[in-house]
Amino acid sequence: QVQLVESGGGLVQAGGSLRLSCAASSRTFSGRAVGWFRQAPGKERDIVAAVSWSGRREYDADSVKGRFTISRDNTNNTVYLQMSSLKPEDTAVYYCAARGAGWDAVPTSGYDIWGQGTQVTVSS
Repeated sequence: QVQLVESGGGLVQAGGSLRLSCAASSRTFSGRAVGWFRQAPGKERDIVAAVSWSGRREYDADSVKGRFTISRDNTNNTVYLQMSSLKPEDTAVYYCAARGAGWDAVPTSGYDIWGQGTQVTVSS
């Protein structure tokens, strides 16, 4: 069974940058799209970005376009979320998730394998 482990969260000032990593254990990400989601206190969990299994296709939420970049390294079974120009409203627990996706698709829902989450706090 695929297990996901996030890392890279922390406290950063507004305007700063962080890079989150999502590493897979036991099995590879092969054939699976991977997404990053976030959940702020009292709010629903929303998708931030997603990447197809090949890495050639991606989705970015409007709220992070131009600031966040998702990428993946299938050789090392790791997906990254590079976050720049961070804002206080980006504060949340960030989760990575994976799901099977045919035709190199980039789904925005239906993810069924989740990591434990990593806290990102952006101070003003």
